[in-house]
Amino acid sequence: MKNTVYFVFAVVFSLLNTACEKDFEEINTNDVNPTDVDPVFIFNNAVIGTSFATGQLKYDAAIVQQIVTPNSGLLTGGNHNQDNRFASAEVWDDYYETVIKNTGDLMNRIQDDPEHSNLLQMTRIIQAFTFMVLTDSYGDIPYSEAGKGISDQIVLPRYDPQQEIYTDLINEVKEAVAALDDNGAAVTGEILYGGDLDKWRKMGNSLLLRLGMHIINADNTLARQTVEDAFAGGVMTSNGDNYVIRHDSNFTNPIGNFLNGSEANNFYLVDTFVNFLNDTDDPRLGSIAVRYVGAASGTEQVPANASTAPEDQVGMPMGHDNSTIGQAAAGLGLASFYDFSQVDRRRMVKIGAPMYLITHAQTQLLLAEAATYGWVSGDPAGYFEAGVRAHMELMAEYDPGCAIPVADIDRYIADHPYGGTLEQLYNQYWVVSFLNGPEAYANFRRTGYPDLTPNPYPGQDITGEFIRRITYPSSELAVNGEHISEAVSRMGPDNLDTRVWWDR
Repeated sequence: MKNTVYFVFAVVFSLLNTACEKDFEEINTNDVNPTDVDPVFIFNNAVIGTSFATGQLKYDAAIVQQIVTPNSGLLTGGNHNQDNRFASAEVWDDYYETVIKNTGDLMNRIQDDPEHSNLLQMTRIIQAFTFMVLTDSYGDIPYSEAGKGISDQIVLPRYDPQQEIYTDLINEVKEAVAALDDNGAAVTGEILYGGDLDKWRKMGNSLLLRLGMHIINADNTLARQTVEDAFAGGVMTSNGDNYVIRHDSNFTNPIGNFLNGSEANNFYLVDTFVNFLNDTDDPRLGSIAVRYVGAASGTEQVPANASTAPEDQVGMPMGHDNSTIGQAAAGLGLASFYDFSQVDRRRMVKIGAPMYLITHAQTQLLLAEAATYGWVSGDPAGYFEAGVRAHMELMAEYDPGCAIPVADIDRYIADHPYGGTLEQLYNQYWVVSFLNGPEAYANFRRTGYPDLTPNPYPGQDITGEFIRRITYPSSELAVNGEHISEAVSRMGPDNLDTRVWWDR
């Protein structure tokens, strides 16, 4: 009996083994091999990932005194000039784990494929923009070895000096723009410009212009050459050229989602920003702001109490927390801190609102500055007017309710012609970079304008007047400490006072 059982088992095993060998290749073939993913799909994921995270509200927008919260805890940052490595991780994680991971993977896949040459150049431009935002925020960062976890198994990349990063970014953008080929394969599926190479050239050159202007105080010679090259190549000429991420009810604006969700009652426009717009009779205030007049609580911030009239807007003063903001509100005759003005979350930062990363308006104002130096041809006043007008016209793209009548735009420009002062230019750049925190913050550090009064909040984590950089995330300190130590030895302490290379 025992031998019979062994015999039957042997026969069954033999049959099963034969069947497995017969179907082995079919069974072990992956029908959804990730190497077959459409490269344009990976590219689009990278582009979408460049939409700014909510960290810009906690640091960038607060430091330049546009948007602030009196709350601490997870919302601590520029509101109290304190180090919050949870908030500092948001840009880092989003850009490295989403954008750079995708661009690095994509470039490794297609770099030797002539059919994807134009897509490769577009990827290089997007990656350059992403690295610029990262290095402007943190200083020295993983660059040359970043995004190579899949291709080269580099999981702990070294940190490169910002000066070297900027030099290479400038070369990358120049080369990528020059390599865009009208006779090459079309990239019609990409979501930014639908494969329009002329728009890609304009965007790339506008990024190049921004890179050059950022380093004026650190390397004036390279800055000028970069700006001249960008201008010669052709920059953005209309709002139709803007680098914009468009959102909808399914793919939501990160800032809009944040301010329409758990933080709807926690962030407010700063009095410095509101007063500047009010004092100059700027019609953009009516597009940006809403005040829930008389609101004594968050539940009273309802449309019935809403006013977008510029004369009703009251900005929140800097330097307060939950224990003092109520007294500050009462001193201004307000019902509570919920009575201060906010960026309108039902119009400008609704969940489907677009997010602008590089704009025609910013580009024109940078050209006005460059023309003032004699670096590019053209009338600085003409560039200045074009930049202001472009931003005012852009309001309608956030929501029809934000649109500014042409007559109001004409009146404002007539009443505020360019007087030839850089301060006037920089103040306007501050306004046109609203909701573009990284660029507003970078330009503020570069120029010192607008001329802001330092945040008076007690118990700050800085010794200077303003935060000069964002600190590295705790997660990075835990796993890549050796390379961070090398960066710190070059750059300075990993704190909020250390200046990045171009911040001279």
